Amino acid sequence: MAAALGGIPVAASTTLPATASTTSATTSATTAAAPYCGITWGSLAKTSSRMVPGPVTGVRSGRHTCYDRLVVDLGGRAPGYTVKYVSNVYTQGQGALVPLRGGARLLVVANAPAYRPDGTASFVPRNRREVVDVTGYTTFRQVAWAGTFEGYTSMGLGVRARLPFRVFTLTDATTSRLVIDVAHHW
Repeated sequence: MAAALGGIPVAASTTLPATASTTSATTSATTAAAPYCGITWGSLAKTSSRMVPGPVTGVRSGRHTCYDRLVVDLGGRAPGYTVKYVSNVYTQGQGALVPLRGGARLLVVANAPAYRPDGTASFVPRNRREVVDVTGYTTFRQVAWAGTFEGYTSMGLGVRARLPFRVFTLTDATTSRLVIDVAHHW
C-alpha cells in the first residue's frame, strides 16, 4: 500500500530523510506473524496408501509444548493411513456413530488390522470410548475406538477445534509407529 507525501506516492517501505521543511514520513509494510512454534502444517487430509499385514499393538498419547501427539504402535513395517477432519466418525463394518467430545473430529485410519494372521486380537482397548486418557491435554478431548475391519483400524480423535496437524511414520528393526500431531494453536 502506498502513502502520499505532498501528493507524491511513497512506497510502503520507503523512509524519507527529515529536512527543515518536512518531517520524516515512514510507513512500514505489515509483517505476517510467524507461525505458532514454527508450525506450518495444514488441516487438510493426509494419506498414504501402503497396506501392511503387521498388526496394531497399542495406542498411546503425549503432551508437547506446541502440540498433542497420538501414537499407534504396530508390529512390522509402517502402515499407510488416512487422517482427516470429518463431520462424524462411524464404526468400521457397522457404521454406528462414534460420539466424540470437542469442537472438531479427526478420523484416524491405519492401513493395518488390529488382529494377527490367525484372527486373534493384537490390540483391544480396555475402554472403547477412552482408548487413552487425554484429560488435561491442550488440544485433545477424546480418543475413541471405531474398530478394525478388513485390514483397516479406525479411531476417532476429538479435538478442541479444527487445528493444523501432521502425520508421519517411524520404523525400527521390528516395529513401527503411526504418529499424529495436532497443534495447540494456528
